[in-house]
Amino acid sequence: MNTAEILAQHGPRESMDYDVVVVGAGPAGLATAIRLKQLSTEKGEEISVVVLEKGSEPGAHILSGAVMDPRALSELFPNWKEMGAPLHQPVTGDDVLFLSPTGARRTPDALVPDCFHNQGNYVISLGALTQWLGQQAEALGVEIFPGFAAAEVLYTDAGAVKGVATGNLGVGKDGQPHEGFQLGMELHARYTVLAEGARGHLGKQVIARYKLDAGKDPQSYALGIKELWEIPADQAQPGRVVHTAGWPMDQHTYGGGFLYHLEDNRVTLGFVTGLDYQNPYLSPFEEMQRWKTHPAIRAHIEGGKRIGYGARAITAGGLLSLPQTIFPGGMLVGCDAGYLNASRIKGSHAAIKSGMLAAESLFGALQAGHAHDAVAAYPVAFAQSWLYDELDRARNFKQWFKKGNTLGALMTGIEQWLLPRLGIKRPPWTVHRTEADHERLKPAAQCQPIDYPKPDGVLTFDRLSSVFISNTNHEENQPAHLTLRDASVPVAVNLARFAGPEQRYCPAGVYEFVTQDDHSERLQINAQNCVHCKTCDIKDPGQNIVWVTPEGGGGPNYSGM
Repeated sequence: MNTAEILAQHGPRESMDYDVVVVGAGPAGLATAIRLKQLSTEKGEEISVVVLEKGSEPGAHILSGAVMDPRALSELFPNWKEMGAPLHQPVTGDDVLFLSPTGARRTPDALVPDCFHNQGNYVISLGALTQWLGQQAEALGVEIFPGFAAAEVLYTDAGAVKGVATGNLGVGKDGQPHEGFQLGMELHARYTVLAEGARGHLGKQVIARYKLDAGKDPQSYALGIKELWEIPADQAQPGRVVHTAGWPMDQHTYGGGFLYHLEDNRVTLGFVTGLDYQNPYLSPFEEMQRWKTHPAIRAHIEGGKRIGYGARAITAGGLLSLPQTIFPGGMLVGCDAGYLNASRIKGSHAAIKSGMLAAESLFGALQAGHAHDAVAAYPVAFAQSWLYDELDRARNFKQWFKKGNTLGALMTGIEQWLLPRLGIKRPPWTVHRTEADHERLKPAAQCQPIDYPKPDGVLTFDRLSSVFISNTNHEENQPAHLTLRDASVPVAVNLARFAGPEQRYCPAGVYEFVTQDDHSERLQINAQNCVHCKTCDIKDPGQNIVWVTPEGGGGPNYSGM
């Protein structure tokens, strides 16, 4: 039973009206809501703001390295230290390493590109910061509805966005309402802000509907896989930041590792793989596991215990892939748009700043009595901001790495180290891309299979034990939120031509090919395992897999990530 049939039988849906509806209680969405309430208090005007969050609470689905530049947070809350924001561990030192299979070469500090310097930044849990931002938002009068997934964009008769509808609850795997069924609710707004993170479900639809990416480079993504470890006290180096390039990636595959020492004898580490990789036999999860076996990484965590795991796609195309961020009735903020600075391996400061710019533009439109129009002040404010300058300086970063890691490293050095020392603030050239990530995969017959070592259960692990410690859970009797446009494609195309890449690119063991009694193959989708990373929606070579929202509250419940 589809949405229209359910509404015909059980509707209409109840609705609530707000000035602004924000979809996603991450740093961008919460910054938008907070700044709107700050402005309404300063000006003595009442503005109603609601934030929908599909996770069980703000921060439950948040995953990031993370080293945070506090610049935007300091603009949002100048006294954040006195307010108790969870930025406890300043960066105390940087190591930029180039790895060979057995060795490591440290880049001298004087030659490290500016984008990798972290003086003044903090090693944090972005999930903890998001929880804190949620508390500040509620204290200002923002309504936050955790466990409510925005499943549908609502439009006016004129074609403008007028709000969103939450998903229905209590629909069985057969698509039929069962005991406990609850119809979703409509939230109408003068403006709707999409802040869902990378490859947002609704953001993807809006970008396509209004052709917001016309004339832009195809968006580029990476998959970040992260673990949290407790280590012996004598190995702790609070504030030490390590970034690696080179092994285990080959010359033509973009990827690199990060390892950050938090307070309390904890280390957060992970590996980022560009989803433009070409070899269908590559497994980002397995690459991350074997990266940990390198002596330069093993030395930080050996003797410790893994206590957290997660994965999330990263929007990494930068300024040249940034879509138009406004549409009739709303706007895109944070990674739903793609403000992350891949050259700095940072996005939280950009997310917060974009939310603030959006809020300030929205406030002016609301004051003027506008609704359901495109707020042109937002992209204008961005173009005049420090965030634009930062992204403009890094606009070629991912494009150079598309041409190979050696050239990428060389040109990053030129653009991010040499040019600033010559007094040139931005590269005088621009490099474009034309291929989307899913178009880059080569047929299996043209590629070499990769033999990954088996996990030892001490330093390296399998997918299922990893998903277990991500606290991932979904209501079992619900329609699968990982859908196929054509059920024949996985076997007829993906398995036959690309050796079934979905069983390797998924970091949660969602996809597996099963041999049936008649010796034919079928794709089994273990949706219960899904950590909402969105990799399948991005990397599937035929764009046949479509991620849709499950029941609210489902998915991972990250702690300390």
